[in-house]
Amino acid sequence: MPIDRRRFLEISSSIAASGILTSAAAAADAKPAIKAIAFDGFPIFDPRPIFAMAEEFFPGRGAELSNVRRIRQFEYTWLRTTAQKYRDFLGVIDDALVFATKSLGLEMSDEKRKALVDGYLHMKAWPDVAPALAKLRENGIRLAFLNNFTPAMLDANIRNAGLTDFFEHRLSTDAVGVYKPHPKAYQMGIDAFNLKREEILFAAFAGWDAAGAKRFGHPTFWVNRQKQPP
Repeated sequence: MPIDRRRFLEISSSIAASGILTSAAAAADAKPAIKAIAFDGFPIFDPRPIFAMAEEFFPGRGAELSNVRRIRQFEYTWLRTTAQKYRDFLGVIDDALVFATKSLGLEMSDEKRKALVDGYLHMKAWPDVAPALAKLRENGIRLAFLNNFTPAMLDANIRNAGLTDFFEHRLSTDAVGVYKPHPKAYQMGIDAFNLKREEILFAAFAGWDAAGAKRFGHPTFWVNRQKQPP
């Protein structure tokens, strides 16, 4: 199972105390210390302003539109990986938005469509992100992004969120042409850090991503900001 919140807090406490990302359970089992953390994009970047924009454009229907789009977006990534028909994530977001508006019978202008897609290039960080990253880096933990975002999405959002100094690697699935949870996607972190998979913690936004990383062999933490059930 992915590391739960209590376990993650234990890990964080051990960082502050010793500068080594480990836990009492890991020490007891003589497991390797965690030396790096690979983050999905959405534990770091806050998409809520995009959802608010959808509600502004489609009063009373914005939440429904955002939910249908989000589900279809990831279905498309898995389908494209299976079919070996890769399209970058910003394009997949656009495809999913078109599907969602049509399935809900909504009329969407080109201007609204562009604004809702371009919102994914202008996200800010969640309020707790900068202090947490500073503490991790202070204690010698190496940090990277490993996600479905395009390089342009990563660069734009990192600049917009003021996080340019934190991440050693910015790993996009564009480099391997498949989406998570394909093993090739998670392998990028091992290759970039030159560490063992059990030495890299994967921080996921979605439960399926935490499960995929765990199956690959990473210790995981599910940053469950949407309070979804396991």
